[in-house]
Amino acid sequence: VQLQASGGGLVQAGGSLRLSCAASGRGFSTYGMGWFRQAPGKEREFVAGITSRGGSTYGADSVKGRFTISRDNAKNTVYLQMNSLEPEDTAVYYCAGSRLGYILPSGESDYWGQGTQVTVSS
Repeated sequence: VQLQASGGGLVQAGGSLRLSCAASGRGFSTYGMGWFRQAPGKEREFVAGITSRGGSTYGADSVKGRFTISRDNAKNTVYLQMNSLEPEDTAVYYCAGSRLGYILPSGESDYWGQGTQVTVSS
């Protein structure tokens, strides 16, 4: 399985972006999917996760109420809608997939995308 993230860019504080992660290969609907991010000089951190059938979503406290994760299994794609962006959200965002059917916030995943840069200006 290969993951291709896209949708990053430069946005002003308070703005919105939607990230997409397209998966190639078989089995997407059975994988838990999620998003992580890594800011310069910081460790990678969990952002949001969604279970294989999309029945459950969960996210970091820092993004609750602002970010929404969703998936379209027919399109082999997972999304991250980011609203009310803050400069602190600036980071490279990575999508990840797990054969467990859910994403572990610890970052132990089977598949990783290449990352897409999100920059929020103040």
